[in-house]
Amino acid sequence: MGIRKLSGKREEKKRISRTLMGPLTLFVDAKSSPADFSGSHKSKICNSQWDQRKFFASISTSEEKPFNFLRVLFEGVIAGGTAGVIVETALYPIDTIKTRLQAARGGGEILLKGLYSGLAGNLAGVLPASALFVGVYEPTKQKLLRSFPENLSAIAHLTAGAIGGVAASLIRVPTEVVKQRMQTGQFASAPDAVHLIVAKEGFKGLYAGYGSFLLRDLPFDAIQFCIYEQLRLGYKLAAKRDLNDPENAIIGAFAGALTGAITTPLDVIKTRLMVQGSANQYKGIFDCVQTLVREEGPSALLKGIGPRVLWIGIGGSIFFGVLERTKQLLAQRRPEAEKANSKQQ
Repeated sequence: MGIRKLSGKREEKKRISRTLMGPLTLFVDAKSSPADFSGSHKSKICNSQWDQRKFFASISTSEEKPFNFLRVLFEGVIAGGTAGVIVETALYPIDTIKTRLQAARGGGEILLKGLYSGLAGNLAGVLPASALFVGVYEPTKQKLLRSFPENLSAIAHLTAGAIGGVAASLIRVPTEVVKQRMQTGQFASAPDAVHLIVAKEGFKGLYAGYGSFLLRDLPFDAIQFCIYEQLRLGYKLAAKRDLNDPENAIIGAFAGALTGAITTPLDVIKTRLMVQGSANQYKGIFDCVQTLVREEGPSALLKGIGPRVLWIGIGGSIFFGVLERTKQLLAQRRPEAEKANSKQQ
């Protein structure tokens, strides 16, 4: 009987010892040899770390799938051209008012007639420019996202936006010069504008203000598309589903309005240099800034900010909404094998 009691006491002591030492042993093991964790603990920790990386990176490239470059280029061209033409047609009057506000010196009167002046000629440039921009942006973005570390997706979007902007500038600048000269009443038609600009100023006249255009559009394109893509990916991650058309439009409007406000001074400088013609009132970007501030005050650098933010905000809503919808429609026409790869990506 005494032996049984003694044996029972020993077993009780061992049980208590195991209970007390269990957490301590796990704690020591966690510090000394993480490889000794059980499979369940490994899984939980790895999942936690992966969730954090996924949140900051926005994308996953753990299983890279090859993408069809030509198809991505083609779909980008179609989607970009469609979105660009719709936005330009719908919001052209607001853009005209913005241009006239920026071009007016001192307290010049702003005319509200002919708000669609130059639309046809502008669309002839907007269509290929928008198509080229998105056609370059989409494959460049996808390539960079596969090349950059996951936590640098924002840099990939910024870079792709800037590269797309450089490509599109070859068409955008002449289009913008002709459009703004017509909006300010210097010419009656786009063909006349092109002919007279080349005759008086040479071919380089069509690229007047090219430096200031890049100064405005490269950061604009990079920032706008980066904000849009990052907000969209973050929202998609939080909602755990694909975004619908209204959600894409709202994010696009916010990205456009914010970027438009930030880059307004650059837009004013670009406008002044483009519309000066052969008068050469400004010798360059820095001279334009100094002259504006000296003659009209610092507030001149924010001229037209209201119409610009309104125009680009609404434009961003329409552009990105149409862009995503067009991309979805084009994706539905892909062969079944490519659809499967797209879903996996």
